[in-house]
Amino acid sequence: MSWLKITDIRFFVLKSSLVTLMSKTKILLTGGGGMVGRNLLEHPAIGEFDVLAPSSSELDLRDFNAVQVYLRKYQPDMVIHAAGKVGGIQANMREPVGFLIENLDMGRNIVWAAHQAGIKRLINLGSSCMYPRNHSEPLPEEMVLKGELEPTNEGYALAKVVTARLCDYIMREDSSYQYKTLIPCNLYGRYDKFDPVHSHLLPAIIHKVHLAKQSGQQTVEIWGDGSARREFMYAGDLADAVVLAVKNFETLPTYMNVGLGHDFTINEYYQAAAKVMGYTGSFVHDVSKPVGMARKLVSVDRQQAWGWNAQSDLSTGVEKTYEFYLKEYLQ
Repeated sequence: MSWLKITDIRFFVLKSSLVTLMSKTKILLTGGGGMVGRNLLEHPAIGEFDVLAPSSSELDLRDFNAVQVYLRKYQPDMVIHAAGKVGGIQANMREPVGFLIENLDMGRNIVWAAHQAGIKRLINLGSSCMYPRNHSEPLPEEMVLKGELEPTNEGYALAKVVTARLCDYIMREDSSYQYKTLIPCNLYGRYDKFDPVHSHLLPAIIHKVHLAKQSGQQTVEIWGDGSARREFMYAGDLADAVVLAVKNFETLPTYMNVGLGHDFTINEYYQAAAKVMGYTGSFVHDVSKPVGMARKLVSVDRQQAWGWNAQSDLSTGVEKTYEFYLKEYLQ
């Protein structure tokens, strides 16, 4: 009888160990309802993790106490901070206070609350807006805080810099906390914002060109002379990089750009969209309008050394985004 009891105990211990080994990493994803979050939740490998993706009504990241309560209740193993107030050049110029305060509050609250809850691993999503303006060469991670920010989105950029630095400072004080920052280039894709009042360049282009095609408009206006260069990556590719970062968290650098390593002129983006969408009109330029930085290209040396590259070319990305626009946004 005693032998049976010992065997039962050993079986229970073995079974418990196997369950522990097989349990999924529990991840809190902020911004699960945004473009980055939704693309991440659609990734084929996301089922390997237990992902909590509360809406803003379920978890208001601007409320520090609410964030603390949520983390104590659900006790995630890791946090991916992808939430933020985002928008294009018009929105950033129109609402600089909101872009600074809201992003600063969200970033500070989730990072510090995670630290207070003893959560050791965190991936913070920054932005290439963190880099200095008027730098013509690819921007390495060391360039953060090495020059003047672009005035048209300075508030957003400052909030992103502060959040990244808070992650860095926490690690300096206690290396058992690994709070790392990915710095994506400009993004576009499924679940994007297409209204020009709020959108970034590429979704705004898709919306403008579609309306011109539908109405038979022979010309589409481009702000500036169209020579400014931008790096836009398909959001599904960023999702792939984030999943790999979770799987290989120990080797992930403290700061790492996520980008293409090449860029296109604004004129080329309009031309690519027109080709995919079948628009045969022409383009005119309004050089009185602001265009932001002349160039903003991130260095992908560290990313490539880590072992990741984006897979979607511009035509493929625009095609997938336009398909979403037609089937989901316009419905």
